[in-house]
Amino acid sequence: MSEQTVPEEPGHLGDERPEARLERAVRAAEQALIEFEIAVETFRVEVENFSRLHHQKLGPMYARLDELDALIAEARAARTGDAEDLRRAREARSLVMPMPGVEELFHDWMDSDGISDDAGAMLTDRSVQPPQRVRPTEEVRRLYRELVRRAHPDLAQDEAERERRDGFIARVNAAYGRGDEGLLRELAEEWAAGPAPEEAQPSESEELYARLEWLSRRKELLSVVARDLEDSAIGSMLRMAPEDPDRLLEEIAEQLLAQVAEREAELAALG
Repeated sequence: MSEQTVPEEPGHLGDERPEARLERAVRAAEQALIEFEIAVETFRVEVENFSRLHHQKLGPMYARLDELDALIAEARAARTGDAEDLRRAREARSLVMPMPGVEELFHDWMDSDGISDDAGAMLTDRSVQPPQRVRPTEEVRRLYRELVRRAHPDLAQDEAERERRDGFIARVNAAYGRGDEGLLRELAEEWAAGPAPEEAQPSESEELYARLEWLSRRKELLSVVARDLEDSAIGSMLRMAPEDPDRLLEEIAEQLLAQVAEREAELAALG
């Protein structure tokens, strides 16, 4: 009985295109990245929620400790009159009542000479000065007219060309409004050069390799985010008690209450 050769089935691995194997690698990398993103986002939400609980439950205790530290430092400075004790008292009080800087409060309302003219006008009955008008030079006008004549959207032969011209004329109008002769000259050179040539489309393999590279970079960025979350104060606390973070908050609260009691006793002794 003679042996018969069994024909290979279509799609056999030996006949598979290299692009097909590359595509499977891309899909696997995509799924792995999705799972990693889910894990990172889940942990981020846990850190955020725990941080909020930490602030709500323990924030008043930390504030009380800061206040007691300031009171103790002030009482000690009042008793000794020592310059270093006075400095420590001022420093402790600044932690309790941080004052925002002038720039944070007023932003552009104040400058080195005090309150700005426009801000002063808004706070009084004086009218706000309009911005200084730009008077284009004759050369700017010439460049503008020339560019508009050459690039006007009505000269377009199709919709894509009209959109390109619309966008270009918007830039021309903005430059003319500022009286920017240099920019208008650059725009004239850009228009004379014509539209950028269309780039050659990448092959299927090139697209798949580019996708793999992007997935790899995205994974690296997420790894940095995950590491920062884990190394943060709240993240470190969560890692200490991943199964029962509420109990950890209770333990910290007990420690803070003990510290408050110690500070109050110290303050009473200085009174």
